[in-house]
Amino acid sequence: MDALAEFFGRLIGPGIFLEVLTQIGTFAGAVSGVRLASAKRFDWFGAYVIGFITAMGGGTLRDVLLRQEPFWLATPSYLITTLVAVLAIALFGRRFITEQVTWFVFDTISISVFMVIGIEKVIMIEREAALAAGASFSYFHGCWWRAIVMGVLTAVFGGVMRDICINEVPLIFRKEIYALACAAGGFAYFGLIAVKIDSRIAAVVCIATIFLLRALAIKYHLGVPVLTGRRAKILHHHHHQHTHAPHGGPRAGLGKEGGKGAEAAR
Repeated sequence: MDALAEFFGRLIGPGIFLEVLTQIGTFAGAVSGVRLASAKRFDWFGAYVIGFITAMGGGTLRDVLLRQEPFWLATPSYLITTLVAVLAIALFGRRFITEQVTWFVFDTISISVFMVIGIEKVIMIEREAALAAGASFSYFHGCWWRAIVMGVLTAVFGGVMRDICINEVPLIFRKEIYALACAAGGFAYFGLIAVKIDSRIAAVVCIATIFLLRALAIKYHLGVPVLTGRRAKILHHHHHQHTHAPHGGPRAGLGKEGGKGAEAAR
């Protein structure tokens, strides 16, 4: 592990490593958003907006909650990366739009990378605050759970905004394992930190964990149980009766004239 950590250290420094991850996550998130916008037949500008929201939404919420300037205001490179994603969909649209595996790969790259970025951002802020106060920094004096929460928000909130904008139920609220996979990756990250593993190795393991859990969930149709109760059953029963009302029931009592009036009202 020490040799691997030294290799990562020589290859790229921590700052460059985080910037590379951010650009990768931005492109992958934008592609997943633009792909869905294209499937909904949005125009180029609309697709760009959806790609931007998907890629920047989670990080923007995180930075606002942490009282930081939103990360994408520091450089126009993220806006350019989103434009590249739009052009990629325009040039290779059929492959991106029709193949579900392609969407899964880009969406999972996005959430896993943004999970790591959210964790690293909280650690950086906490470390700087500790140094400014002349105190020693520790991952496990409250930092770890805040980092995981902010990581999950960074990973999934852009997708929530994307789905709302294209009039879909957000994926995070459906049965599929999504946010829980990110949280599991966060716990894997801090599990490795606890045994003194380099943070860049922990980041790679976090990303791999999220990929593995998402792939297993899709392959074996695993998911969070759907919450149902008495009210849900009553509503379902009422809907069933309403849609299967007999012709001789209350609606038929309207007669020919009433039937036309009801149709006109609908």
